[in-house]
Amino acid sequence: MTRRPAVTVRVPAKVNVQLAVGAPRPDGFHPLANVFLAVGLYDEVTATEAPELTVTCEGPGSGHVPLDRTNLAARAAIALAALHGLAPDVHLHIAKDIPVAGGMAGGSADAAGALLACDALWGTNTPYDQLLAICAELGSDVPFSLVGGAALGVGRGEQLTPLPVGGEFHWVFAVADGGLSTPAVYGEFDRLTAGGAVPAPEASDALLAALRSGDATALAAALGNDLQPAALSLRPSLAATLAAGTAAGALAALVSGSGPTTAYLVKDADAAQRVAEALLASGTCAAARPAVSPAAGATVLTR
Repeated sequence: MTRRPAVTVRVPAKVNVQLAVGAPRPDGFHPLANVFLAVGLYDEVTATEAPELTVTCEGPGSGHVPLDRTNLAARAAIALAALHGLAPDVHLHIAKDIPVAGGMAGGSADAAGALLACDALWGTNTPYDQLLAICAELGSDVPFSLVGGAALGVGRGEQLTPLPVGGEFHWVFAVADGGLSTPAVYGEFDRLTAGGAVPAPEASDALLAALRSGDATALAAALGNDLQPAALSLRPSLAATLAAGTAAGALAALVSGSGPTTAYLVKDADAAQRVAEALLASGTCAAARPAVSPAAGATVLTR
């Protein structure tokens, strides 16, 4: 096996253009119809030879990222090393630009990035399907962080089918102060839907057609997130952020995944700049970040 001195991998954030959630399964997970779209906000994970496993992190929100073996990137390195009978002796440095605990799969992206970086660093040449299997063991969003582009995730979101996208979509992401716990949001979803019939999750035909055609107006009409009421219940202030983006001319607004980041689909790059400026001026968010989708999945930058 050829080992390299250091490898850097760039990994994208994601937005759920549809997140349909079913009633919890016996194992506690919720069945999903999760339409992922990778967007051009990125973390970078650098893997370097080291005498033992260590993790460092820099960038916005990095103080909230665990630096021990509970870190999802560290767990990815451990899983890959175990597969090949190696010691997970690597230093992982995470440069954050994806919001932390923001519903944009930043931790999952870092896991996918670490997996690909360690595979290149160690020269283990793991088959892609085995990398995807490790991703699925690590978390529901991790496989998509590796794949990127657009995909429908079913099961708990880890079973992916790539989706065609007919053009670019422009977004603005409003970053909230603080995060939201994904388990807490699912727990609130269960509380809010208790006693009622929760339909089996299905992907929207209209939404898939809008992605295929690259029609932003049609996509705006089809966006949906079943976790949004739960996120708003736990963080009512997000309603003002959503309203500010809509008032500024966004085609549609929704909570990204489990939140608290909110996403605004806009017509073009000029509209994205206007909406971002209006969101910042509204005082309802900590930052507003334009981005374009779809974006490539985890990509090795250096070898």
